[in-house]
Amino acid sequence: MATAPQAMILAAVAAAALAVHLAAASVDHPVGGSGAWDASGTSYNAWSAKQAFVQGDTMSFKYAASHDVTEVPKAGYDACSGANPVKSYTGGATTVKLTAPGKRYFICSVPGHCAAGMKLEVTVAAPAPAPAPARSKPRHQRSLAPTPAPAMASEPSSVPSNDGLPTVSTPTAAPAPKSSDAASNGLLGAKAGMTLAVGMMALALAI
Repeated sequence: MATAPQAMILAAVAAAALAVHLAAASVDHPVGGSGAWDASGTSYNAWSAKQAFVQGDTMSFKYAASHDVTEVPKAGYDACSGANPVKSYTGGATTVKLTAPGKRYFICSVPGHCAAGMKLEVTVAAPAPAPAPARSKPRHQRSLAPTPAPAMASEPSSVPSNDGLPTVSTPTAAPAPKSSDAASNGLLGAKAGMTLAVGMMALALAI
């Protein structure tokens, strides 16, 4: 997620890009290709059909004092009538700004001039939206290695008993005999042997 300073920078960049886009998109269209607005037989609508008029563009007219530039509604355009003009211009040079998308209609309101070909229909398109600013990529977090599971203690072996229940056998090591105990056991064994021999001799003499 962008921080506050980064968000302000992105907003400024987007605004600048939009301003540049609008400035670059603004185009002036000289009517008829040369700007001449007259009754010389120029097909203004054939020229208009080949143009790409965008909101914010302009059209420039150059004409003699015997003409005018009158913007009219669709009905006035069809009837070649300037009785209910939207706006009328005189002076020999006029620049009209195309401020909104839609249809615009222009004629020369001098009688007979519109019928002689001084009429123009313009279709204005909305400007293309400015490209969205690129979002900052999130930082990748380091992945932690998984903790190994503790080893399970081995279970003691079981030996079946006579009653059918397993008996757990725990091996135990027998303690080694002490040296003093071994000597005592040997001495006792020797005395017992001597006593037995004496007894046998006494029994033999008695017989």
